[in-house]
Amino acid sequence: MTARLRMALFLSSMAVVAAFTGWGAAQLPGFGRYPGPYGDVIDRVGVQQRRATDLVSAVNVDYRAIDTLGEEFILFTAATGVIVLLRAMRDERRRPDEEADPGRERPGTTDLIRAAGLPLATGIGLLGVYVLSHGQLTPGGGFQGGVVVACSPVVVFLAGERITVRRLPPTSALEVAETIGAGGFIAVGLAGLLAGAAFLQNIAPLGSTGSLDSSGTIAIINVVVSVEVAAAFLLIISEFLEQALIVRPTGGRGGG
Repeated sequence: MTARLRMALFLSSMAVVAAFTGWGAAQLPGFGRYPGPYGDVIDRVGVQQRRATDLVSAVNVDYRAIDTLGEEFILFTAATGVIVLLRAMRDERRRPDEEADPGRERPGTTDLIRAAGLPLATGIGLLGVYVLSHGQLTPGGGFQGGVVVACSPVVVFLAGERITVRRLPPTSALEVAETIGAGGFIAVGLAGLLAGAAFLQNIAPLGSTGSLDSSGTIAIINVVVSVEVAAAFLLIISEFLEQALIVRPTGGRGGG
């Protein structure tokens, strides 16, 4: 396929996507106008039914949990795709620091950045744990908390601590964690079926409104989603980091 043909296919596809996007946006209600009635109903009965004070999380992982399950597997598939594509290049070899771009001075980090990096990464990790564990009470949830937790190693790397980052759990452990997180979501749904209810129906004890043990399966799903999301993002980050630390052999693909 020639470059011109690829460009033509790309432009025609983007034109179709743009047309559908414009058509969908034109059907949206005006700013500040909510047509209802579903949000109004959830606002009236959500706290009483689920003991969750963050009704956004109640909608995402309870009332329409089957949609969120599909959205989670979009990330799962994306992370799998990145892994498959980048690991296909494993004929590359690591580039030792002393061989990297001879003659060019490698930029370093200041003592202030290095000193602030690790405490900042710790704080970000704790914030992520707070966001995921309080998702049924305050704005947040498993997806948001998982993303925040995954940002901690990025901050460490930006602080110049590459060796510390490479001591993270191996990719095999992250893959297991991602699988457990994704499978845990399904397991919660199957538990509803085993209890004689619907798939992903909230069957766990609801607890008391305003406490960490409230909301039943909402809190449980937030935890398993955070595990899957954090592991997926860390896998993607680690694969790109791996590519940054290796170089193709001379004469291999891409020149080196």
